[in-house]
Amino acid sequence: MLKPWIFIFGVLLMAGTAFSGQKKISSRTVSFQAENDQVKVMSFNIRYGTANDGPNHWDLRRQMAIDLIARQGADVVGLQEAEDFQIDQILGALNSYGAVTAGRRDGALASEHCTILYRRDRFIVAEAGTFWFSDRPEAPGSRGWGARHPRICTWVRLIERKTGRGLYVYNVHLDNRSQESRLKSAELLAARIAERNSKTTPVVAMGDFNMPHDNPGMQRFLEKGALAELTDTWRNVHPDKPETRTYHGFRGGTDGHRIDFILVDRGTKVLGADIDRYNEDGRYPSDHYPITATLKPWQ
Repeated sequence: MLKPWIFIFGVLLMAGTAFSGQKKISSRTVSFQAENDQVKVMSFNIRYGTANDGPNHWDLRRQMAIDLIARQGADVVGLQEAEDFQIDQILGALNSYGAVTAGRRDGALASEHCTILYRRDRFIVAEAGTFWFSDRPEAPGSRGWGARHPRICTWVRLIERKTGRGLYVYNVHLDNRSQESRLKSAELLAARIAERNSKTTPVVAMGDFNMPHDNPGMQRFLEKGALAELTDTWRNVHPDKPETRTYHGFRGGTDGHRIDFILVDRGTKVLGADIDRYNEDGRYPSDHYPITATLKPWQ
């Protein structure tokens, strides 16, 4: 059942007028790349558009971000930190996608979203929702466990139009300060995945987890016997590579740790995983690198 605070593609076209006087965004055709039995997914923290970022302000990098999403051609995209006008602009430029989204402050439009974009020609939405990482997960705007801001997970069960095959997608942005919040948020997310209506349907959990691979919070998913036992797609494909950063603060580089992840259930075959470090003369589309994974979820 669709939750009342979830906005499906089209509703957000009422928003985003604050920037109507800015330079028109060029539209792009998305060339989808995955084979019929594969799904390409992407997670991208796009940095909230009202941030005072000077030369890295959203107005100056939004076309680069939109072009990157179009070039990757993912079937499903998880955006973090997206504000309503940014989502509106992305959907206006890339109308091959539908969206499931909700603002973390009010469950409607206010503040940042964890938006899920999906191919409208391939998928329909069977059910969707948003919950808050707090002791009151159904209460819009609720905070918990030392988090400074409300933290959310937006999720969806997608159904392939042609085959009827399903895919659960969970998109998160966990707290950047409180380890207690990250631990308890991971436990809540694992519990929600374990409680999903269709237990045999494959799962993708992605987003900005704000913790590295070896953090105890990540082990709530990755350790053997976990409540929702998942696998890290990048490490699955690159088992011997050293850790590398995904947050770079508009500076680029590789030194550091991944805090952005695409996790999948252990029945899903991971065919590829990558970190997109695209830039134009040292200018980046966001302060995070987007990450991708190509999956074969249905065996």
